[in-house]
Formats: sequence, C-alpha cells, structure tokens
Amino acid sequence: MAGRQKEKVIGDEVHQNQILRELYLKELRTQILYTQYHVNPLRKVHTITRKPMSWHDNLEEPADARFLNLIHHAAQGPRKKYPETQTESQEIGWDSEPLVNPERDDRRLNHFRVYSDITLYKAKMWSLGENDRRK
Repeated sequence: MAGRQKEKVIGDEVHQNQILRELYLKELRTQILYTQYHVNPLRKVHTITRKPMSWHDNLEEPADARFLNLIHHAAQGPRKKYPETQTESQEIGWDSEPLVNPERDDRRLNHFRVYSDITLYKAKMWSLGENDRRK
C-alpha cells in the first residue's frame, strides 16, 4: 500500500516561488505592529506588594470593620458558623458530645482491672521473670 500512495512533487521553480509568495503575503496580512499597550480588561490584575521601608506606604489607615468581621468569621470552626452540616464529610464528628455521661463510678460501663490475691501473686511472678505465662 505504501507504494501506491502518490508523493506530492513540486515540478519547477516557478511553481515553488508562487507558493512561497502566497505564504509571505498571507503572513503580512495577519501581522499587525502594536505600538500602544494597555492592560487586558478580561484578565485579573495581580497586586504588587508594597515596599516595607517606604514612608508613604506605611501610613496608618482606618480599620475596615466589615473586612475584620469577615476574617474573624472565616477563622471560626464550622460548628460555630453553621447550625447544621453543609457537606457529607462534615457529618462525621459533627455531634461530638458523648451519648452517655462518662461517670467513673458507674460499674455498668467502667470495668476496671481488679486484683485479687491470686492475680497479684501471678503478676508478681511475671514481673520477676517467669517465662511460662500459660501455667
């Protein structure tokens, strides 16, 4: 199949010169020389930081109460900002208060380790280096 494809061959120099002339004229039509520059209105302008030692940039400005309230509100946790969860991932841990009061005196929920005579004896034997813990 590769042999059947025709290769594009430029016949003579006159034909080749005509193609180059058309390309050159097309480039000249599309090129425009700009001498006036301006800021693109569709692009966001990046602010440049001020110089720290400049006297006119360090003048005291009045505090903007609305901006300060906005910053303080953004710094709060989600539980203080919203009465309910806003996303699915906030549902995990939203209600962090324990369901049952953790009283340490209640024996129904707190099962502390209780030592009797035999358990104290065995714990002492293990601490002294008894190897067989299954006896």
